[in-house]
Amino acid sequence: MNKINYQPTEIEAKWQQHWEELSLFQDHPVANPQDKEYLLFAFAYPSGSGLHVGHVESKTALDIVARFRRMQGKDVFFPVGWDAFGLPAENYAIKTGVHPAETTKQAIDTFRGQIKRLGISYDWANETATSHPEYYRWTQWLFLKLYEQGLAYRGMGMVNWCPSCQTVLANEQVVDGECERCGSEVVQKELEQWYFKITDYQDELLSGLEQVDWPEPTKQHQRNWIGRKEGVEIEYPLEGLKESVRCFTTRPDTNFGASFIVLAPEHPLVERLVSGELRVGEGADLEEIKEYQAQAQKKSERTRQQDDKQKTGVFTGLYAVNRLNDERLPIWVADFVLGGFGTGAVVGVPGHDLRDFQFAQAMSLPVKRVVQAADGEADEITSENQVFEGEGEAINSGLLDGLSTAEAKEEIADHLEEQGWGKRVTTYKLRDWLISRQRYWGAPIPIVYDPEGKPHPVKEEHLPWELPTDVDFNPKGESPLRSSQEFIKRTEMLYGEGWRPEFDTMDTFVDSSWYFLRYIDAHNQDEFASKDQLASWLPVDLYMIGPEHIVLHLL
Repeated sequence: MNKINYQPTEIEAKWQQHWEELSLFQDHPVANPQDKEYLLFAFAYPSGSGLHVGHVESKTALDIVARFRRMQGKDVFFPVGWDAFGLPAENYAIKTGVHPAETTKQAIDTFRGQIKRLGISYDWANETATSHPEYYRWTQWLFLKLYEQGLAYRGMGMVNWCPSCQTVLANEQVVDGECERCGSEVVQKELEQWYFKITDYQDELLSGLEQVDWPEPTKQHQRNWIGRKEGVEIEYPLEGLKESVRCFTTRPDTNFGASFIVLAPEHPLVERLVSGELRVGEGADLEEIKEYQAQAQKKSERTRQQDDKQKTGVFTGLYAVNRLNDERLPIWVADFVLGGFGTGAVVGVPGHDLRDFQFAQAMSLPVKRVVQAADGEADEITSENQVFEGEGEAINSGLLDGLSTAEAKEEIADHLEEQGWGKRVTTYKLRDWLISRQRYWGAPIPIVYDPEGKPHPVKEEHLPWELPTDVDFNPKGESPLRSSQEFIKRTEMLYGEGWRPEFDTMDTFVDSSWYFLRYIDAHNQDEFASKDQLASWLPVDLYMIGPEHIVLHLL
């Protein structure tokens, strides 16, 4: 039997060159919508280390689909590009002094060469990269369109701040509450930021999930992230004060079992205690409250919300009154409650919420059963496995006794509204998208400020609003673009003396949120993509994306 002498470096290189000469995978006309296949691989971040085996596996899988569909006679569009802005290149520049544009180009060249050696049948003619001015020009144009409609705005927001590096950190740069660069404790700091008003579309984002052919777990992840909840916002008067605390609950039927209220460390009531405007009550220590609040400010929201961490808190000495049964509810401060969600205050019903039970156990607070399970169990709740979060029959609940959970919810909501003690509301976990970064390697936000500090959009004829190169990357407690004399002089030359540019850059997710549209007409200089091309190729038929992106990026 004769052996076949396979020489991959010769044979594969020969045919790959032949494919390239024929532009074999580059045919990209306006497609017949009935006979097209748009295959999309997740926007890759090119690193200097090159491809890893995970890249190879997933790219090969989609390449198999691309080749199979072509054999079936489909018009296949299988584009490639680079999510080229971002922190790794900037961090490398800080470390080595090498400009991010240089390291990014080298990384892209490495990735491109390796992918071509693999023989992946990409459409290289429509290759694009977010760091190219011809790409981020349209990212900036999209920002301006949102700004014109009031959907891009400035507001105050909390950021991760490293006091040593004097810079803002992304969540992934915070490891166990410390800066990954220097090991210093990271604190939460309030800064003025740019946002996209995505909360205007939260119901449409939910209803739109019914119109896409996505795996059900992916849809559920997004539903959970948007976090639409219907419930009742209840007011609890503060004992001895002419004011109240508002708490949102999806289970108002369990309110007869409330035994405490928890405030977020950043809640206005806590701020008033810390400032001395309000006096702490008996049994509370002001210095302890101050220290607890300070420690909470050093933690990221992600850390504070970890379900498996030990519940901690501090007593304020204040009490609220549950008007349903006139019981006193001690008011605590705990970092598992976040000021940015709901009202920043939670009413604790430890018999019917596991997190509340864990807090009650840690603080030796009473637990009362007010819902009886279908099996009739009504024993005292003393352990986590007895906490009953399901539906059943109301007990120990006054006017609700004997009602099913569904009936009790409606009955108590009606009662609270009639008495003026609460109101039905719909809340969302989703918050507006914070898109500004105090970083260098990103698309400049196309805003300029007049001498009075009022923001104005950069004129479209000045796009792309290019990223300057005369920048000191080293962290100094402010956006690196402030160090660019060219950027400042450019703004004054175009807009007038005393005008200054916005020094923040955009989050890289802004660039990668629309790349699938730009691919379709990647080198169009007149618009971000031809309407005819978009109409013929959309929607994407198959998208391969990592599980870490199925919420934020895909949303």
